[in-house]
Amino acid sequence: MKYILIVFLFFTSCIVFGQKGELRKGASIDSLASLNKKKVSGPMGRQKSDTIGITIKDYKIITFARDTTYLDTTLTINKEYKYNYLRKDDFELMSFSNIGEAYNSLGLDLERANIYPYLGAIGKDRKYLEKEQIVYYNVPTPMTELFFKTTLEQGQFLDANLTFNTSPRLNFSIGYTGHRSLGKYNDNQIQSGNFTMTTNYLSRNNRYALRAHIAAQNIISQENGGLLEKELQFESGDEDFTNRPRVDVRFDDVDNKILGKRYYLDHTYKLIRKQLDSTRSEKTSLSIGHVFNYETKYYQFMQTVNDTIFGNAILSGINDKAVLKTFYNEANAQFYNRTLGKLTGGLQMYNYDYYFDSQFTTEEGVVIPNRLNGTELALGGKYEKRIGGFDLNAELKYNLSGNLTGNLLNVTASYKINPKNNLKFTLHTSSRMPNFNYLLYQSEYLNYNWDNSNTFNKERVSSLRGELNSVTWGNLMVKFSNLDNYTYFAPVSDVEIDAGMEQAFIKPVQESNGITYLKVKYEKEFRVGMFALNNTVMYQNVTQEEQVMNLPQLVTRNTLYFSSDVFKKAMYLQTGITFKYFTAYNMNAYNPVLGEFYTQNNEELGGYPLLDFFINARIQQTRIYLKAEHFNSSFTGYNYYAAPNYPYRDFVIRFGLVWNFFS
Repeated sequence: MKYILIVFLFFTSCIVFGQKGELRKGASIDSLASLNKKKVSGPMGRQKSDTIGITIKDYKIITFARDTTYLDTTLTINKEYKYNYLRKDDFELMSFSNIGEAYNSLGLDLERANIYPYLGAIGKDRKYLEKEQIVYYNVPTPMTELFFKTTLEQGQFLDANLTFNTSPRLNFSIGYTGHRSLGKYNDNQIQSGNFTMTTNYLSRNNRYALRAHIAAQNIISQENGGLLEKELQFESGDEDFTNRPRVDVRFDDVDNKILGKRYYLDHTYKLIRKQLDSTRSEKTSLSIGHVFNYETKYYQFMQTVNDTIFGNAILSGINDKAVLKTFYNEANAQFYNRTLGKLTGGLQMYNYDYYFDSQFTTEEGVVIPNRLNGTELALGGKYEKRIGGFDLNAELKYNLSGNLTGNLLNVTASYKINPKNNLKFTLHTSSRMPNFNYLLYQSEYLNYNWDNSNTFNKERVSSLRGELNSVTWGNLMVKFSNLDNYTYFAPVSDVEIDAGMEQAFIKPVQESNGITYLKVKYEKEFRVGMFALNNTVMYQNVTQEEQVMNLPQLVTRNTLYFSSDVFKKAMYLQTGITFKYFTAYNMNAYNPVLGEFYTQNNEELGGYPLLDFFINARIQQTRIYLKAEHFNSSFTGYNYYAAPNYPYRDFVIRFGLVWNFFS
């Protein structure tokens, strides 16, 4: 009730403030134009008149792939889908009970962003920002974005970002994401921090360009091992246990942690630059460039006293730590010609050092090493050109020496049929070794020690994807993928595994038979006046000889909502109900020692609805969010699991806001 009262008071104060401003529906965009009526500080603090006028489109956001968008302060249904811990649409994910705890997969994208393996612990690091996820800014005046959302008991989620420039050609941003959530169940606290600082620079003669960032991130989790008596204390719906701290969980002394630091630099210099006289745009250019990336990252599992559920242990207390240090350098050259297109080629060197504290010797006398290190050399190339009505993009990476990588090829061709319809085709093929924790792992639990660096083969992925994006007909995506040497975790033993003891026998396994994966996704919104029905439906089919890749056949999300200006157009309001459902399947189970999911075929979960009610509003550049999550939890059955023994969250009311303000 206190949260509802706070939200009511906040809404009321915002409405009063908004009425004084007499804003239009589009005020969040148009109001920035008023900046040209004020004095804007110059680079050295001087006051100057902005004769051109600043609009929202001047606040540019540049991705890793150098695609440029601008700040969006509107309120749409897609903003509702992205208003979460990950700050992206989680349609293909299933969250655990606590915010940021772990996410099971309802769909897969097998394509690789690069040719090098990751550390592992994928079940825990979805909030860990890779270099491809860092964005850069180009802004005319300082801009701040504050993201706030309540969590579950004794914690909040805040994402703050400040971007500014010292001159139109030199921009900076500083951001920090802080999160803490105690959770409803015992020993389930999650906390994380993501600090990023970016800069990008373009010289006055447009010859030298630089972008760089620093990232320091950590994710710390308590692991309770899931429910101990799920039938009696959860599935029964017993009122004595609807107060979740009364529910028995497996562990009260387990923690795991992911920590990483990264330093990234990408800069280029144009040796030749020829311009057309009329448009001043480049006709021909030749550039040289250099990319540098240094990153350290570790995953740590800690337990005060070992538990037989994971098998026998060397010591009573468990402290496992896997460390990965990588050093990447690339020297490249780029040639651009308006007629021939843009061609980039380079030589890449990747040095890696993955290690544990000490070697391990099995009971059979086999020595498991504690380190994998080496250097990889690869050639890389990119090509961009508009041919006829097609925009063609191609990327190639080919390994010259080293054992980790193979190759990567991405070819994309898009065609704009008309302003309302666009076609896109993508071909992807790649090969590389599995993540490091599949290749080598050491633990004080005896069964969690292996060395597959000389026995596992490279995973090979081939996929063909087609997309039709239409304002009239909706968005349709069809993707067909073929996967060889699929690597996964599963319980493996020469003897029969007793029920509930499979975690003591988890091993990495490589499937020798090929797997084909079909994914069809369709999105369409229907509108009648102020009402709209937004639909996303995904169909999946996996063809495999062994049941190793488990996914639901159907996932759907449907949102019926109402949108309108209210209070004399001082506020723009959206309210509605979201329904999400996925068919029952053998949902992957979670292993806290590795921070990974593993394949299980004993328990089928899913086939339950998730209903959310939301009220969102926009006042000037502020978007306000209020949601009753999973309000059907008490009357549609207590079978809503995110993984075996790990339930999804109960009914909860959460609220927050996203606020942009400008100087």
